[in-house]
Amino acid sequence: MRTTPPNSSTTRRRWRRVASAVTATAALLLTGLTTAAQAQAADTSSSKVTWTRSCALPRHHGEMACNALRVTGGRTAFQQQHGISAKAADASSPSGYGPTDLRSAYGLTSAAANNGSGRTIAIVDAYDDPNAESDLAAYRSHYGLPACTTANGCFKKVGQTGSTTALPTADSGWAGEISLDLDMASAICPNCHITLVEAKSASMANLGTAVNEAVSLGAKYVSNSYGGGESSSDATYDSTYFNHPGVAITVSAGDAGYGAEYPAASKYVTAVGGTSLSTSSTTRGWSESVWRTSSTEGTGSGCSAYDTKPAWQTDTGCAKRMIADVSAVADPATGVSVYDTYGADGQGWATYGGTSASAPIIASVYALAGTPSTGSYPSTFPYANTSTLNDVTSGSNGSCTTSYFCTARTGYDGPTGLGTPEGLGAFTG
Repeated sequence: MRTTPPNSSTTRRRWRRVASAVTATAALLLTGLTTAAQAQAADTSSSKVTWTRSCALPRHHGEMACNALRVTGGRTAFQQQHGISAKAADASSPSGYGPTDLRSAYGLTSAAANNGSGRTIAIVDAYDDPNAESDLAAYRSHYGLPACTTANGCFKKVGQTGSTTALPTADSGWAGEISLDLDMASAICPNCHITLVEAKSASMANLGTAVNEAVSLGAKYVSNSYGGGESSSDATYDSTYFNHPGVAITVSAGDAGYGAEYPAASKYVTAVGGTSLSTSSTTRGWSESVWRTSSTEGTGSGCSAYDTKPAWQTDTGCAKRMIADVSAVADPATGVSVYDTYGADGQGWATYGGTSASAPIIASVYALAGTPSTGSYPSTFPYANTSTLNDVTSGSNGSCTTSYFCTARTGYDGPTGLGTPEGLGAFTG
């Protein structure tokens, strides 16, 4: 897949090998034996940041995995910036970027203070997080954000059929994902309402049903931080679950480096890649590059093998749908603070990365920008407003025969799409 066209026999053989490896890895994950991946921190003189995947990798066709990576040790960019010792696994205090950092990096400080009232962001994930509301309250209280509770009408948690009582079984890994998503929505759009829709399993059918429920409940911004392998069923999934004109649907591009995932490949969604985000002496005050730790760890990107190319996507090297459209921070070494207390992974404060961070960030930017026009596909908006994005021009997420599929450049590229937010201009329409 990295060195041959997407429909080649070599690619199909590679996916069969990957599937076998995924099955074995997922089994280890389920027994808690997976070794945490390692990432080089932004400051090469510091100790390496280590992390682990929150969720088991897909084991079956049509199964999805969350794209959340939880930091377990080392010294994050936030800690380096503030002179904090290497205690990334210490749950007593934040060790990653908070709301002020993220808003500063993406030109959202004023918009976050003034916009979002009456708008609802939907978070779609699998399984239940019993502590979702209380953990959300702890995060928002720590950062001085307005309360968002069931009682005041800001927060709502439902199952995939809309029930507030018939919820799925709880899962520690997905609970971390849920906390990450809720916290990023809060960080970017603190005045927005949040609806958490929990699918009863990580199958595309159940997660897709949850997406439809989110839209039926009135959400105009729907974040999806999961993905799996592409398949010939994707066109059916597109029309059944993701074709919602007038709704901004964001999807993580993946965390396994160069290679296309679904549903990021859907032509109806905004596919969100990942960057490494660091402070700098530039006028902006921040710099970004493609997030990559190794050939199998970094932001996803690629040319879809199945989804047709939408008319608004004009790159010429990929005849089908190209991933990604835009991007935001995802590198665990430059990760974000999250508060999670459920299960073995939930010890309080943690730093998270993965494109599970960037997808809800972008969904929330859409929410700050306002209600999409009737009949529109918000994935088209950035393509009509490229001048209001931070163009990411350095870094690569792997090897590929068509350079921009995996390597940043001026203008559009696969790993970072058209760039990262610089205010709201690229997310209105």
